[in-house]
Amino acid sequence: MRINRTLLSTALVVVALVIQVSVLARLQLPGAVPDLLLLTVLGLAFVYGPVSGSLIGFGAGLLADLAPPADHAAGRYALVLCVIGYLAGMIRPENGQLKSAFAPMAVVVAAAIGSTLLYAGVGALVGDTAARHVGLGSLLFTAAVYDLLLAPFTVPLIMALARRTENDPLAEASSGGNDVAAGWLASGTGLRIGNQRGGLRAKAARNRAARAGRIKGVKRL
Repeated sequence: MRINRTLLSTALVVVALVIQVSVLARLQLPGAVPDLLLLTVLGLAFVYGPVSGSLIGFGAGLLADLAPPADHAAGRYALVLCVIGYLAGMIRPENGQLKSAFAPMAVVVAAAIGSTLLYAGVGALVGDTAARHVGLGSLLFTAAVYDLLLAPFTVPLIMALARRTENDPLAEASSGGNDVAAGWLASGTGLRIGNQRGGLRAKAARNRAARAGRIKGVKRL
């Protein structure tokens, strides 16, 4: 990965992990814990693609495996986020821009359910049956609901930061005044204002030309 991708991804993953461990995990919500780390990997994979998404997911999952109070085998969540990051990168939006809210929200729900199932499946292979005692059904439901509620406040912001560090002109266009201009043009207001300004300029130019013509005519007489 490029150096700017690496620096941004590392910073976002560390911040997400700290918030998840120190804040979200202490909320004592029923069922699953809101997975800010998963949403961070999704947002970066939507912009960077499958290869970078899988690498970021593996690194983020490995940090989560090693961060206290982790009580599972190291590499378990790294495998889960590596797969999720790769799949999210495969279905990333064109040019890394979201055209509608439905598709990314559906991906978030699928990633929340898929990561929970994959995590429980890997745990079953290594002899961890904690998901059976908690209830896999409630874990799936609460994980999807929590991540879906958290996604609108995190995924678009992460994608915007990722596009900006890529020096993507689409990010500059979407973050600057062009959005306002595009909104005006879409509603017709900006077009009318532009036409009015253009009309005033053309009218002033015609007046100056006519005035100059009259002066030249007088001189010719």
